[in-house]
Amino acid sequence: MASASATGKLSREEFRRQKDLDAARKAGTAPAALDEEGKPINPHIPQYIAQAPWYLDTGAPSLSHQRIPEYDRSADKLDNWYDRGAKAGPAAKKFRKGACENCGALTHKRLDCPERPRRRGAKFTNKDIAPDEVIQDISTGYDAKRDRWNGYDPAEHKKVYDEYAAVEAARQRLREEEIDKQTTTDLAAVRKVAKAGKEKGEGKDDDFGSSDEEDEDADKYAEAADAVGQKLDTKTRITVRNLRIREDTAKYLINLDPSSAYYDPKTRSMRDNPVKNVTPEEAIFAGDNFLRYSGEAPEVQKLQLFAWNAAARGNDVHMNANPTQGQLLHQEFQQKKEQLKDMNKVSILAKYGGEEYLEKAPKELLLGQTEEYVEFSRTGQVIKGKERAMTRSKYQEDVYVNNHTAVWGSWYDMASGEWGFACCHSIVHLSYCTGEAGKEAAHASSTKNLLKSTMSNSTPPPENVPASSAEDRKKKAEELFSRARLGEGEIVLDKNRLAEAISDEKKRKARGEDGDDRFGKRQKGSQGGSHEVTQEELEAYRMNRRMMEDPMANYKDTEV
Repeated sequence: MASASATGKLSREEFRRQKDLDAARKAGTAPAALDEEGKPINPHIPQYIAQAPWYLDTGAPSLSHQRIPEYDRSADKLDNWYDRGAKAGPAAKKFRKGACENCGALTHKRLDCPERPRRRGAKFTNKDIAPDEVIQDISTGYDAKRDRWNGYDPAEHKKVYDEYAAVEAARQRLREEEIDKQTTTDLAAVRKVAKAGKEKGEGKDDDFGSSDEEDEDADKYAEAADAVGQKLDTKTRITVRNLRIREDTAKYLINLDPSSAYYDPKTRSMRDNPVKNVTPEEAIFAGDNFLRYSGEAPEVQKLQLFAWNAAARGNDVHMNANPTQGQLLHQEFQQKKEQLKDMNKVSILAKYGGEEYLEKAPKELLLGQTEEYVEFSRTGQVIKGKERAMTRSKYQEDVYVNNHTAVWGSWYDMASGEWGFACCHSIVHLSYCTGEAGKEAAHASSTKNLLKSTMSNSTPPPENVPASSAEDRKKKAEELFSRARLGEGEIVLDKNRLAEAISDEKKRKARGEDGDDRFGKRQKGSQGGSHEVTQEELEAYRMNRRMMEDPMANYKDTEV
Protein backbone atom coordinates (compact mmCIF):
# COMPACT_ATOMS: atom_id res chain seq x y z
CA MET A 1 0.00 0.00 0.00
CA ALA A 2 0.92 3.64 -0.28
CA SER A 3 1.23 3.99 3.47
CA ALA A 4 4.10 1.49 3.49
CA SER A 5 6.12 3.57 1.11
CA ALA A 6 5.32 6.95 2.63
CA THR A 7 7.79 6.69 5.46
CA GLY A 8 10.81 7.61 3.33
CA LYS A 9 11.78 8.79 -0.12
CA LEU A 10 11.73 5.97 -2.70
CA SER A 11 14.17 5.55 -5.51
CA ARG A 12 13.02 5.37 -9.12
CA GLU A 13 13.29 1.58 -9.19
CA GLU A 14 11.38 1.13 -5.93
CA PHE A 15 8.67 3.55 -7.08
CA ARG A 16 8.24 1.62 -10.35
CA ARG A 17 8.14 -1.68 -8.48
CA GLN A 18 5.46 -0.26 -6.10
CA LYS A 19 3.39 0.92 -9.07
CA ASP A 20 3.55 -2.50 -10.69
CA LEU A 21 2.54 -4.17 -7.41
CA ASP A 22 -0.48 -1.85 -7.03
CA ALA A 23 -1.54 -2.56 -10.61
CA ALA A 24 -1.20 -6.31 -10.07
CA ARG A 25 -3.28 -6.09 -6.87
CA LYS A 26 -6.01 -4.16 -8.70
CA ALA A 27 -5.94 -6.74 -11.52
CA GLY A 28 -6.18 -9.62 -9.05
CA THR A 29 -2.94 -11.32 -10.00
CA ALA A 30 -1.23 -10.40 -6.73
CA PRO A 31 -2.62 -10.97 -3.23
CA ALA A 32 -4.08 -7.95 -1.44
CA ALA A 33 -2.17 -6.23 1.37
CA LEU A 34 -3.06 -7.21 4.93
CA ASP A 35 -3.53 -4.81 7.82
CA GLU A 36 -2.39 -5.33 11.43
CA GLU A 37 -5.44 -7.51 12.14
CA GLY A 38 -4.77 -9.77 9.14
CA LYS A 39 -7.70 -8.46 7.12
CA PRO A 40 -7.19 -7.80 3.39
CA ILE A 41 -7.23 -4.19 2.24
CA ASN A 42 -9.21 -3.36 -0.87
CA PRO A 43 -6.65 -2.26 -3.52
CA HIS A 44 -9.19 -0.01 -5.22
CA ILE A 45 -9.32 2.36 -2.23
CA PRO A 46 -7.95 5.78 -3.29
CA GLN A 47 -4.52 6.74 -2.08
CA TYR A 48 -5.71 9.80 -0.14
CA ILE A 49 -7.90 7.48 1.95
CA ALA A 50 -5.49 4.58 2.38
CA GLN A 51 -2.47 6.76 3.19
CA ALA A 52 -2.26 7.62 6.89
CA PRO A 53 -1.22 11.14 7.98
CA TRP A 54 2.29 11.65 9.29
CA TYR A 55 1.22 11.72 12.94
CA LEU A 56 -0.61 8.34 12.65
CA ASP A 57 1.64 6.55 10.18
CA THR A 58 3.09 3.30 11.57
CA GLY A 59 5.04 2.30 8.42
CA ALA A 60 2.76 -0.70 7.72
CA PRO A 61 -0.37 -0.92 5.56
CA SER A 62 -3.37 -0.12 7.72
CA LEU A 63 -6.80 1.53 7.70
CA SER A 64 -7.04 2.07 11.47
CA HIS A 65 -6.79 5.84 11.00
CA GLN A 66 -10.16 5.74 9.17
CA ARG A 67 -11.97 3.86 11.95
CA ILE A 68 -13.50 5.34 15.12
CA PRO A 69 -11.25 4.54 18.08
CA GLU A 70 -12.84 2.26 20.63
CA TYR A 71 -12.82 3.39 24.25
CA ASP A 72 -14.69 2.56 27.41
CA ARG A 73 -18.06 4.30 27.26
CA SER A 74 -19.26 3.00 30.62
CA ALA A 75 -17.87 6.09 32.38
CA ASP A 76 -19.43 8.43 29.80
CA LYS A 77 -23.07 7.66 30.41
CA LEU A 78 -25.39 10.60 29.96
CA ASP A 79 -27.44 9.59 32.98
CA ASN A 80 -24.47 9.78 35.37
CA TRP A 81 -25.22 12.63 37.73
CA TYR A 82 -25.12 13.61 41.36
CA ASP A 83 -27.65 12.14 43.76
CA ARG A 84 -29.04 15.41 45.07
CA GLY A 85 -29.99 15.49 48.70
CA ALA A 86 -28.53 12.06 49.48
CA LYS A 87 -27.58 11.58 53.12
CA ALA A 88 -24.89 9.22 54.35
CA GLY A 89 -26.79 7.10 56.84
CA PRO A 90 -28.54 8.29 60.02
CA ALA A 91 -27.48 11.43 61.82
CA ALA A 92 -25.04 11.33 64.70
CA LYS A 93 -26.28 11.76 68.25
CA LYS A 94 -23.28 13.67 69.59
CA PHE A 95 -21.15 16.42 68.18
CA ARG A 96 -17.94 15.16 66.54
CA LYS A 97 -14.67 16.99 66.44
CA GLY A 98 -14.08 18.82 63.18
CA ALA A 99 -17.79 18.93 62.25
CA CYS A 100 -19.84 21.99 61.36
CA GLU A 101 -20.46 24.07 64.49
CA ASN A 102 -23.91 25.09 63.22
CA CYS A 103 -25.57 21.79 62.15
CA GLY A 104 -23.03 19.11 63.18
CA ALA A 105 -22.34 17.56 59.75
CA LEU A 106 -18.79 16.46 58.96
CA THR A 107 -18.91 17.20 55.23
CA HIS A 108 -18.66 21.00 55.48
CA LYS A 109 -17.58 23.83 57.76
CA ARG A 110 -19.57 26.54 59.50
CA LEU A 111 -18.96 29.15 56.80
CA ASP A 112 -20.33 26.79 54.12
CA CYS A 113 -23.32 25.51 56.11
CA PRO A 114 -26.51 25.49 53.98
CA GLU A 115 -28.80 25.66 57.02
CA ARG A 116 -30.01 28.81 58.73
CA PRO A 117 -27.57 30.01 61.40
CA ARG A 118 -28.80 28.75 64.74
CA ARG A 119 -28.83 30.81 67.89
CA ARG A 120 -26.80 28.09 69.60
CA GLY A 121 -25.05 25.69 67.28
CA ALA A 122 -24.98 21.91 67.47
CA LYS A 123 -21.52 22.13 69.00
CA PHE A 124 -23.00 23.50 72.25
CA THR A 125 -26.47 21.88 72.29
CA ASN A 126 -25.79 18.37 70.83
CA LYS A 127 -29.32 18.51 69.37
CA ASP A 128 -30.75 18.30 65.86
CA ILE A 129 -27.45 17.17 64.35
CA ALA A 130 -27.79 17.02 60.58
CA PRO A 131 -26.72 13.84 58.75
CA ASP A 132 -23.62 13.91 56.58
CA GLU A 133 -24.03 14.53 52.86
CA VAL A 134 -22.87 12.04 50.27
CA ILE A 135 -19.82 13.47 48.47
CA GLN A 136 -19.76 12.00 44.98
CA ASP A 137 -17.08 12.18 42.33
CA ILE A 138 -18.79 12.01 38.95
CA SER A 139 -16.42 11.66 35.99
CA THR A 140 -18.20 12.88 32.88
CA GLY A 141 -16.95 12.59 29.33
CA TYR A 142 -17.12 14.88 26.36
CA ASP A 143 -20.80 14.24 25.56
CA ALA A 144 -21.98 14.34 29.17
CA LYS A 145 -20.30 17.68 29.84
CA ARG A 146 -22.02 19.29 26.86
CA ASP A 147 -25.46 17.76 27.40
CA ARG A 148 -27.82 20.56 28.44
CA TRP A 149 -30.34 18.08 29.86
CA ASN A 150 -27.81 16.13 31.93
CA GLY A 151 -29.14 15.67 35.44
CA TYR A 152 -32.76 16.49 34.49
CA ASP A 153 -35.41 14.24 35.99
CA PRO A 154 -38.21 13.52 33.46
CA ALA A 155 -40.54 12.73 36.34
CA GLU A 156 -40.64 16.46 37.17
CA HIS A 157 -42.43 17.19 33.89
CA LYS A 158 -45.11 14.64 34.75
CA LYS A 159 -46.10 16.77 37.74
CA VAL A 160 -46.62 19.76 35.46
CA TYR A 161 -48.61 17.64 33.02
CA ASP A 162 -50.82 16.23 35.81
CA GLU A 163 -51.43 19.74 37.19
CA TYR A 164 -52.56 21.08 33.83
CA ALA A 165 -54.73 18.00 33.26
CA ALA A 166 -56.42 18.48 36.65
CA VAL A 167 -57.04 22.19 35.94
CA GLU A 168 -58.51 21.37 32.53
CA ALA A 169 -60.77 18.68 34.02
CA ALA A 170 -62.04 21.10 36.68
CA ARG A 171 -62.65 23.78 34.04
CA GLN A 172 -64.61 21.30 31.89
CA ARG A 173 -66.73 20.26 34.88
CA LEU A 174 -67.54 23.89 35.74
CA ARG A 175 -68.47 24.59 32.14
CA GLU A 176 -70.85 21.64 32.04
CA GLU A 177 -72.50 22.75 35.29
CA GLU A 178 -72.96 26.28 33.96
CA ILE A 179 -74.49 24.96 30.74
CA ASP A 180 -76.93 22.78 32.66
CA LYS A 181 -77.89 25.68 34.97
CA GLN A 182 -78.30 28.12 32.06
CA THR A 183 -80.42 25.62 30.07
CA THR A 184 -82.75 25.01 32.99
CA THR A 185 -83.24 28.75 33.62
CA ASP A 186 -83.92 29.63 29.96
CA LEU A 187 -86.45 26.83 29.44
CA ALA A 188 -88.32 27.79 32.63
CA ALA A 189 -88.53 31.42 31.46
CA VAL A 190 -89.87 30.36 28.03
CA ARG A 191 -92.54 28.16 29.57
CA LYS A 192 -93.60 30.96 31.94
CA VAL A 193 -93.96 33.52 29.13
CA ALA A 194 -95.85 31.07 26.92
CA LYS A 195 -98.25 30.20 29.72
CA ALA A 196 -99.00 33.90 30.40
CA GLY A 197 -99.78 34.51 26.71
CA LYS A 198 -102.04 31.50 26.55
CA GLU A 199 -104.08 32.66 29.57
CA LYS A 200 -104.40 36.11 27.98
CA GLY A 201 -105.72 34.59 24.74
CA GLU A 202 -108.25 32.41 26.54
CA GLY A 203 -109.75 35.50 28.20
CA LYS A 204 -110.59 37.06 24.79
CA ASP A 205 -112.16 34.23 22.86
CA ASP A 206 -111.71 30.58 23.44
CA ASP A 207 -113.08 29.61 20.04
CA PHE A 208 -110.60 31.52 17.90
CA GLY A 209 -107.50 30.18 19.68
CA SER A 210 -105.32 27.78 17.71
CA SER A 211 -102.19 25.82 18.35
CA ASP A 212 -100.35 27.62 15.50
CA GLU A 213 -100.61 30.99 17.23
CA GLU A 214 -99.39 29.50 20.49
CA ASP A 215 -96.37 28.06 18.74
CA GLU A 216 -95.61 31.44 17.14
CA ASP A 217 -95.77 33.19 20.50
CA ALA A 218 -93.50 30.58 22.06
CA ASP A 219 -91.02 30.98 19.22
CA LYS A 220 -91.13 34.77 19.54
CA TYR A 221 -90.39 34.73 23.28
CA ALA A 222 -87.83 31.94 22.91
CA GLU A 223 -85.96 34.01 20.35
CA ALA A 224 -85.65 36.87 22.87
CA ALA A 225 -84.23 34.48 25.50
CA ASP A 226 -80.50 34.03 26.04
CA ALA A 227 -78.72 31.44 23.98
CA VAL A 228 -78.25 28.11 25.67
CA GLY A 229 -74.75 27.59 27.03
CA GLN A 230 -73.64 31.19 26.40
CA LYS A 231 -73.50 34.19 28.75
CA LEU A 232 -74.75 36.61 26.10
CA ASP A 233 -77.65 39.04 26.19
CA THR A 234 -79.47 38.93 22.83
CA LYS A 235 -80.90 42.45 23.30
CA THR A 236 -77.45 44.02 23.50
CA ARG A 237 -75.68 41.75 21.00
CA ILE A 238 -73.44 44.32 19.31
CA THR A 239 -70.14 43.73 17.60
CA VAL A 240 -67.64 46.01 19.37
CA ARG A 241 -64.00 46.07 18.39
CA ASN A 242 -61.15 47.20 20.63
CA LEU A 243 -60.60 50.53 18.89
CA ARG A 244 -58.94 53.47 20.57
CA ILE A 245 -60.50 56.92 20.45
CA ARG A 246 -58.91 59.01 17.72
CA GLU A 247 -58.71 62.08 19.93
CA ASP A 248 -56.30 60.31 22.28
CA THR A 249 -52.58 60.44 21.58
CA ALA A 250 -50.95 57.04 21.32
CA LYS A 251 -48.28 56.14 23.85
CA TYR A 252 -45.55 55.77 21.27
CA LEU A 253 -46.25 59.27 19.88
CA ILE A 254 -45.61 61.11 23.16
CA ASN A 255 -41.84 60.87 22.77
CA LEU A 256 -40.29 59.70 19.50
CA ASP A 257 -36.77 59.52 20.91
CA PRO A 258 -35.35 56.00 20.22
CA SER A 259 -33.62 56.00 23.61
CA SER A 260 -36.86 56.71 25.44
CA ALA A 261 -39.03 54.17 27.24
CA TYR A 262 -39.57 50.86 25.46
CA TYR A 263 -42.97 50.39 23.82
CA ASP A 264 -44.26 46.86 23.24
CA PRO A 265 -46.57 46.95 20.19
CA LYS A 266 -47.85 43.42 20.80
CA THR A 267 -49.36 44.20 24.19
CA ARG A 268 -49.61 48.01 23.60
CA SER A 269 -47.79 48.63 26.86
CA MET A 270 -45.15 51.13 27.90
CA ARG A 271 -44.04 50.52 31.48
CA ASP A 272 -41.74 53.50 32.07
CA ASN A 273 -42.34 57.23 31.70
CA PRO A 274 -41.43 58.28 28.12
CA VAL A 275 -40.53 61.83 29.28
CA LYS A 276 -38.21 61.59 32.28
CA ASN A 277 -37.81 65.31 33.04
CA VAL A 278 -41.56 65.80 33.62
CA THR A 279 -43.11 64.91 36.96
CA PRO A 280 -45.79 62.20 36.93
CA GLU A 281 -48.39 64.71 38.16
CA GLU A 282 -47.88 66.99 35.14
CA ALA A 283 -47.21 64.29 32.54
CA ILE A 284 -49.88 63.24 30.05
CA PHE A 285 -48.79 59.63 30.38
CA ALA A 286 -46.48 58.54 33.22
CA GLY A 287 -46.23 54.87 32.27
CA ASP A 288 -48.25 51.78 32.93
CA ASN A 289 -46.42 51.09 36.18
CA PHE A 290 -47.56 54.45 37.59
CA LEU A 291 -51.18 53.55 36.91
CA ARG A 292 -50.71 50.00 38.11
CA TYR A 293 -49.47 50.95 41.61
CA SER A 294 -51.55 54.08 42.23
CA GLY A 295 -55.07 54.60 43.54
CA GLU A 296 -57.18 51.49 44.07
CA ALA A 297 -55.27 49.40 41.54
CA PRO A 298 -53.47 47.30 44.22
CA GLU A 299 -56.83 46.48 45.84
CA VAL A 300 -58.22 45.41 42.48
CA GLN A 301 -55.20 43.17 41.98
CA LYS A 302 -55.78 41.54 45.37
CA LEU A 303 -59.45 41.07 44.49
CA GLN A 304 -58.54 39.52 41.13
CA LEU A 305 -56.07 37.18 42.81
CA PHE A 306 -58.73 36.10 45.30
CA ALA A 307 -61.17 35.41 42.44
CA TRP A 308 -58.60 33.28 40.60
CA ASN A 309 -57.76 31.26 43.71
CA ALA A 310 -61.43 30.76 44.51
CA ALA A 311 -62.21 29.66 40.93
CA ALA A 312 -59.25 27.25 41.02
CA ARG A 313 -60.81 25.62 44.10
CA GLY A 314 -64.16 25.09 42.34
CA ASN A 315 -66.09 28.15 43.57
CA ASP A 316 -68.26 30.17 41.19
CA VAL A 317 -66.44 33.52 41.57
CA HIS A 318 -65.65 35.79 38.63
CA MET A 319 -64.47 39.37 38.73
CA ASN A 320 -65.91 40.53 35.42
CA ALA A 321 -69.17 38.55 35.52
CA ASN A 322 -70.18 39.55 39.04
CA PRO A 323 -67.77 42.04 40.66
CA THR A 324 -70.07 42.82 43.59
CA GLN A 325 -70.27 39.19 44.57
CA GLY A 326 -66.49 38.85 44.34
CA GLN A 327 -65.93 41.93 46.51
CA LEU A 328 -68.38 40.75 49.18
CA LEU A 329 -66.83 37.29 49.21
CA HIS A 330 -63.37 38.85 49.51
CA GLN A 331 -64.46 40.94 52.51
CA GLU A 332 -66.02 37.87 54.11
CA PHE A 333 -62.84 35.92 53.45
CA GLN A 334 -60.70 38.63 55.10
CA GLN A 335 -62.94 38.69 58.19
CA LYS A 336 -62.88 34.91 58.55
CA LYS A 337 -59.12 34.92 58.08
CA GLU A 338 -58.65 37.43 60.90
CA GLN A 339 -61.02 35.50 63.15
CA LEU A 340 -59.23 32.24 62.44
CA LYS A 341 -55.90 33.91 63.16
CA ASP A 342 -57.17 35.20 66.50
CA MET A 343 -58.61 31.78 67.38
CA ASN A 344 -55.30 30.08 66.63
CA LYS A 345 -53.45 32.64 68.72
CA VAL A 346 -55.84 32.19 71.66
CA SER A 347 -55.68 28.39 71.46
CA ILE A 348 -51.86 28.36 71.34
CA LEU A 349 -51.60 30.74 74.30
CA ALA A 350 -54.15 28.68 76.26
CA LYS A 351 -52.20 25.46 75.59
CA TYR A 352 -48.61 26.63 75.97
CA GLY A 353 -48.94 29.93 77.84
CA GLY A 354 -46.61 32.89 77.44
CA GLU A 355 -49.16 35.66 77.04
CA GLU A 356 -47.17 37.89 79.37
CA TYR A 357 -44.29 37.95 76.89
CA LEU A 358 -46.51 39.40 74.17
CA GLU A 359 -47.30 42.45 76.21
CA LYS A 360 -44.67 45.08 75.55
CA ALA A 361 -44.28 48.76 76.18
CA PRO A 362 -45.08 51.34 73.50
CA LYS A 363 -42.57 51.98 70.79
CA GLU A 364 -41.74 55.44 72.17
CA LEU A 365 -40.74 53.97 75.53
CA LEU A 366 -38.79 51.08 74.02
CA LEU A 367 -36.69 53.40 71.89
CA GLY A 368 -36.31 56.11 74.51
CA GLN A 369 -35.50 54.18 77.69
CA THR A 370 -33.09 51.46 78.69
CA GLU A 371 -31.79 49.90 81.89
CA GLU A 372 -28.16 50.61 81.01
CA TYR A 373 -26.76 53.97 82.11
CA VAL A 374 -24.61 55.69 79.49
CA GLU A 375 -23.15 59.22 79.53
CA PHE A 376 -22.06 60.96 76.35
CA SER A 377 -19.83 63.97 75.84
CA ARG A 378 -20.62 66.96 73.65
CA THR A 379 -18.72 65.35 70.78
CA GLY A 380 -20.74 62.11 71.04
CA GLN A 381 -18.14 59.98 72.80
CA VAL A 382 -19.09 57.63 75.66
CA ILE A 383 -17.86 58.96 78.99
CA LYS A 384 -19.51 56.50 81.35
CA GLY A 385 -21.21 53.22 80.56
CA LYS A 386 -20.96 50.73 77.76
CA GLU A 387 -21.59 51.36 74.08
CA ARG A 388 -24.20 49.45 72.17
CA ALA A 389 -22.81 46.20 70.80
CA MET A 390 -22.54 46.10 67.04
CA THR A 391 -24.02 43.20 65.12
CA ARG A 392 -21.26 40.81 64.16
CA SER A 393 -21.23 38.67 61.06
CA LYS A 394 -20.32 35.00 60.88
CA TYR A 395 -16.95 35.90 59.36
CA GLN A 396 -13.88 36.53 61.52
CA GLU A 397 -13.33 40.15 62.52
CA ASP A 398 -10.62 42.03 64.43
CA VAL A 399 -8.10 39.20 64.22
CA TYR A 400 -4.72 40.51 65.41
CA VAL A 401 -1.51 38.59 64.71
CA ASN A 402 1.98 38.75 66.18
CA ASN A 403 0.90 40.71 69.30
CA HIS A 404 -0.46 43.64 67.25
CA THR A 405 -3.34 45.72 68.59
CA ALA A 406 -4.36 47.08 65.17
CA VAL A 407 -4.99 45.49 61.78
CA TRP A 408 -2.74 45.77 58.75
CA GLY A 409 -3.47 48.92 56.77
CA SER A 410 -4.59 51.02 59.75
CA TRP A 411 -1.64 53.45 59.36
CA TYR A 412 -0.27 55.25 56.32
CA ASP A 413 3.27 56.62 56.10
CA MET A 414 3.12 59.95 54.30
CA ALA A 415 6.87 60.02 53.75
CA SER A 416 7.28 56.62 52.06
CA GLY A 417 3.72 56.27 50.80
CA GLU A 418 3.27 52.78 52.32
CA TRP A 419 0.67 51.17 54.61
CA GLY A 420 1.41 49.52 57.92
CA PHE A 421 0.26 48.90 61.50
CA ALA A 422 -1.01 51.81 63.61
CA CYS A 423 0.19 50.23 66.88
CA CYS A 424 3.92 50.19 66.03
CA HIS A 425 4.15 52.02 62.65
CA SER A 426 5.69 48.94 61.03
CA ILE A 427 5.38 48.74 57.24
CA VAL A 428 6.50 45.08 57.11
CA HIS A 429 3.57 42.68 56.72
CA LEU A 430 3.28 39.91 59.38
CA SER A 431 6.03 41.55 61.46
CA TYR A 432 6.16 41.35 65.26
CA CYS A 433 4.76 44.32 67.18
CA THR A 434 7.32 46.47 69.00
CA GLY A 435 4.93 49.03 70.49
CA GLU A 436 6.07 52.57 71.22
CA ALA A 437 9.68 51.65 70.53
CA GLY A 438 8.71 50.77 66.97
CA LYS A 439 6.98 54.11 66.56
CA GLU A 440 10.08 55.96 67.72
CA ALA A 441 12.30 53.91 65.41
CA ALA A 442 9.99 54.49 62.45
CA HIS A 443 9.89 58.21 63.19
CA ALA A 444 13.68 58.38 63.48
CA SER A 445 14.21 56.48 60.23
CA SER A 446 11.62 58.37 58.21
CA THR A 447 12.63 60.16 55.05
CA LYS A 448 11.92 63.58 56.51
CA ASN A 449 14.24 63.12 59.49
CA LEU A 450 16.94 61.64 57.31
CA LEU A 451 16.67 64.62 54.98
CA LYS A 452 16.92 67.05 57.92
CA SER A 453 19.92 65.27 59.34
CA THR A 454 21.63 65.27 55.93
CA MET A 455 20.99 68.99 55.49
CA SER A 456 22.28 69.73 58.98
CA ASN A 457 25.42 67.71 58.30
CA SER A 458 26.01 69.35 54.91
CA THR A 459 25.63 72.93 56.18
CA PRO A 460 28.76 74.42 57.77
CA PRO A 461 28.61 75.30 61.45
CA PRO A 462 28.03 78.93 62.37
CA GLU A 463 31.01 81.10 63.08
CA ASN A 464 30.09 81.77 66.67
CA VAL A 465 29.57 78.05 67.44
CA PRO A 466 32.75 76.20 68.31
CA ALA A 467 33.91 73.37 66.03
CA SER A 468 33.71 70.82 68.80
CA SER A 469 29.87 71.12 69.05
CA ALA A 470 29.51 70.62 65.28
CA GLU A 471 31.73 67.56 65.45
CA ASP A 472 29.67 66.21 68.34
CA ARG A 473 26.42 66.58 66.38
CA LYS A 474 27.94 64.84 63.37
CA LYS A 475 29.24 62.02 65.53
CA LYS A 476 25.85 61.66 67.23
CA ALA A 477 24.08 61.52 63.85
CA GLU A 478 26.46 58.82 62.65
CA GLU A 479 25.78 56.81 65.80
CA LEU A 480 22.03 57.31 65.38
CA PHE A 481 21.90 56.16 61.75
CA SER A 482 24.83 53.77 61.75
CA ARG A 483 24.58 50.37 60.10
CA ALA A 484 25.43 48.68 63.37
CA ARG A 485 22.44 50.29 65.15
CA LEU A 486 20.09 49.34 62.33
CA GLY A 487 21.18 45.70 62.56
CA GLU A 488 23.47 45.68 59.53
CA GLY A 489 27.20 45.25 59.04
CA GLU A 490 29.72 43.69 61.43
CA ILE A 491 28.59 43.68 65.06
CA VAL A 492 30.82 42.76 67.98
CA LEU A 493 28.92 41.30 70.95
CA ASP A 494 30.09 40.93 74.52
CA LYS A 495 29.81 37.29 75.57
CA ASN A 496 29.10 38.02 79.22
CA ARG A 497 26.38 40.56 78.41
CA LEU A 498 24.90 38.19 75.80
CA ALA A 499 24.67 35.35 78.32
CA GLU A 500 23.03 37.69 80.83
CA ALA A 501 20.60 38.94 78.18
CA ILE A 502 19.68 35.35 77.18
CA SER A 503 19.01 34.51 80.83
CA ASP A 504 16.79 37.60 81.23
CA GLU A 505 14.92 36.74 78.02
CA LYS A 506 14.19 33.19 79.22
CA LYS A 507 12.91 34.55 82.54
CA ARG A 508 10.68 36.99 80.66
CA LYS A 509 9.35 34.13 78.52
CA ALA A 510 8.64 32.09 81.65
CA ARG A 511 6.67 35.01 83.15
CA GLY A 512 4.56 35.14 79.96
CA GLU A 513 5.21 38.80 79.17
CA ASP A 514 4.52 40.23 75.71
CA GLY A 515 7.13 41.40 73.28
CA ASP A 516 6.53 45.08 73.85
CA ASP A 517 7.04 44.67 77.60
CA ARG A 518 10.69 43.99 76.94
CA PHE A 519 11.49 47.01 74.76
CA GLY A 520 8.58 49.46 75.08
CA LYS A 521 8.16 49.75 78.86
CA ARG A 522 10.59 51.28 81.37
CA GLN A 523 13.03 48.95 83.09
CA LYS A 524 12.98 48.61 86.84
CA GLY A 525 15.57 50.93 88.24
CA SER A 526 15.69 53.25 85.24
CA GLN A 527 15.27 56.86 86.16
CA GLY A 528 13.18 58.05 83.23
CA GLY A 529 12.43 57.62 79.54
CA SER A 530 12.34 54.36 77.59
CA HIS A 531 15.02 51.70 77.93
CA GLU A 532 17.71 51.73 75.22
CA VAL A 533 17.93 48.28 73.63
CA THR A 534 21.50 46.97 73.39
CA GLN A 535 22.86 44.70 70.69
CA GLU A 536 23.15 41.82 73.18
CA GLU A 537 19.48 42.14 74.22
CA LEU A 538 18.36 42.31 70.60
CA GLU A 539 20.39 39.20 69.74
CA ALA A 540 18.97 37.36 72.77
CA TYR A 541 15.44 38.28 71.65
CA ARG A 542 16.13 36.98 68.15
CA MET A 543 17.56 33.74 69.48
CA ASN A 544 14.56 33.05 71.74
CA ARG A 545 11.67 34.41 69.66
CA ARG A 546 8.97 32.09 68.46
CA MET A 547 9.01 31.32 64.76
CA MET A 548 5.38 31.16 63.61
CA GLU A 549 6.29 29.61 60.26
CA ASP A 550 8.37 26.87 61.90
CA PRO A 551 6.44 23.54 61.62
CA MET A 552 8.20 22.24 64.74
CA ALA A 553 7.45 25.33 66.87
CA ASN A 554 4.68 23.63 68.88
CA TYR A 555 6.42 20.24 69.17
CA LYS A 556 6.85 18.87 72.65
CA ASP A 557 8.62 15.62 73.48
CA THR A 558 6.32 13.80 75.89
CA GLU A 559 8.46 10.67 76.22
CA VAL A 560 11.21 12.42 78.17
